[in-house]
Amino acid sequence: MKIIEFIMNNNNYLEDFITRSTYHSNAIEGSTLTYAETYAILFNDNTFKINGREPREIYEAINHKKAMNTLFEKLNSNDLELSENFIKKINETINQDIKDTKGYRKVGVMIKGSDDIPPKPEQLNNLMMYFVYNYNHNETKDIFEKIASFHIEFEHIHPFEDGNGRTGRLLINFELLKNNISPIVIPKEERAKYFELLRSKDITALSSWLKELSDKEKERIELFSSSNS
Repeated sequence: MKIIEFIMNNNNYLEDFITRSTYHSNAIEGSTLTYAETYAILFNDNTFKINGREPREIYEAINHKKAMNTLFEKLNSNDLELSENFIKKINETINQDIKDTKGYRKVGVMIKGSDDIPPKPEQLNNLMMYFVYNYNHNETKDIFEKIASFHIEFEHIHPFEDGNGRTGRLLINFELLKNNISPIVIPKEERAKYFELLRSKDITALSSWLKELSDKEKERIELFSSSNS
């Protein structure tokens, strides 16, 4: 079974995966939307009333869904190579109607939960060019080790003014689905663990955890698959 085809052809799982991915990824970054509110926003559940929420949080939910759809479109195309333009497009979609930033940041930023200082803006073009080249030519046999290594590197480069975490987590699933491996959802409840693995640059621990999360998602996919048979 090609997992991306299953996702696109099983509407129940598609809604479930998009909602969970959006809810948890945004919550990791501080969104206060509930799971039910996130679903209502993403799939037009007009029976559910949303009051007292910041417009930014609503845009963040909508934009994350749009970015996931951009990811799915690329996975269903003949062009599966990672590119700077694709990374920029994902980030621009995430920030649409919030910051409307285009391209790499032009200001200095700080990383939540880390004492590292990200590279200066003038270094980003070269750093991202090498990042993408090395990503596409990496021959690490363990796919989870490769993903962990590049995710940590991406988050420490922090190439964008905002949305680096959400962009990076979407790129994790791009690589997994490209290799027909079940995607992941990093739970908001494990936010501290996630940030600590990024801060410490612990590739081994992160790769092991990503595999655990992927195996858990595989079980969920099988449940949705069996419920449709």
